[in-house]
Amino acid sequence: MRNTNRPLIKAKLLFLLILLSACQPIAQQPLARWQHAVEGAYAANISNDGKYSVVSSIHHGISLWDIEANALKYNWSQQQNSADNLVLAADIADNNSHALTANRHEFSLWNIENGQSEGFWSITESTIRDVAIANNGTYILIGQSNGKVVHITPGTGRRLEFLGHQEKINAVDMLPNGRVAISGGNDFVAYVWDTVSGQVIYRFNHPSRITMVALDAKGRYAFTADSKKAAHIWDLKTGQLISSLKYSNRQEVFSAVQFSPDGSLLLTGAPSRKVSVWAIATGERLTSWRVTPREDIRPAGAVVYSVAFRDNTQVITESSSGYAELWQVTN
Repeated sequence: MRNTNRPLIKAKLLFLLILLSACQPIAQQPLARWQHAVEGAYAANISNDGKYSVVSSIHHGISLWDIEANALKYNWSQQQNSADNLVLAADIADNNSHALTANRHEFSLWNIENGQSEGFWSITESTIRDVAIANNGTYILIGQSNGKVVHITPGTGRRLEFLGHQEKINAVDMLPNGRVAISGGNDFVAYVWDTVSGQVIYRFNHPSRITMVALDAKGRYAFTADSKKAAHIWDLKTGQLISSLKYSNRQEVFSAVQFSPDGSLLLTGAPSRKVSVWAIATGERLTSWRVTPREDIRPAGAVVYSVAFRDNTQVITESSSGYAELWQVTN
């Protein structure tokens, strides 16, 4: 039987295609791609300005890459001779002076200018969950599985233990001057606290365990996210809620986060290869895309380890696929 509604169906399909194309992200394909680990990476961190990246992999140990020059700057070793010794956490100082790398029980401080080690420490009471470093390597922050967060001054040996958490720490961050820290754990709480006195500045409660925290390097915002449905942006000066990220999925888990230099955008990465750009003022998702997966595993996938704004229009990602990728996100 002849379909008399064919013109209407074509019109509806055309409208649907236009609507879908309008929702497509600007950055479907990267502008550039650089391989930093041949068979995938175990951890990675991009400097806040997108110039450097530190990558941990089984074949290369710890590699520091000059992203702008696409050149390997240093290869470092942290006794990576077993699965337990693999570096699983890393951070680069905001002023690119130092890098901090950690496996489950040890952490190392590296000078980016000359490539030399400036310290190696071990802990025995628990395992390391996350790390952060201040400018010039002046302070180090270590989040542990026993619920402690330790603020260390390498130059003097001073150690301050923050004991506000009741369960395992999942994420930590610190302002570039090292004076304010944020930590989140399985106790459903994120704390912003003073690293000199150990006093709590703000307490942010969540309905489930905290999986990601971050501080804006310029001291404007804090970010907290849990394992279910809540992801919030807070005013770091007042402690007031600015916005909550709006997403339709039952849950979104974040593995990387970065604030834009101009303070208008939030960039996130996820274990599902997904990278998203959000409006800080409203929590609306502006665009999203997926990084290149590892093709030698099934199903093909990748965890986004780190994200950074090169400027307000381009971003860089590092993922477990072993690739760093450059993306255009705004015109």
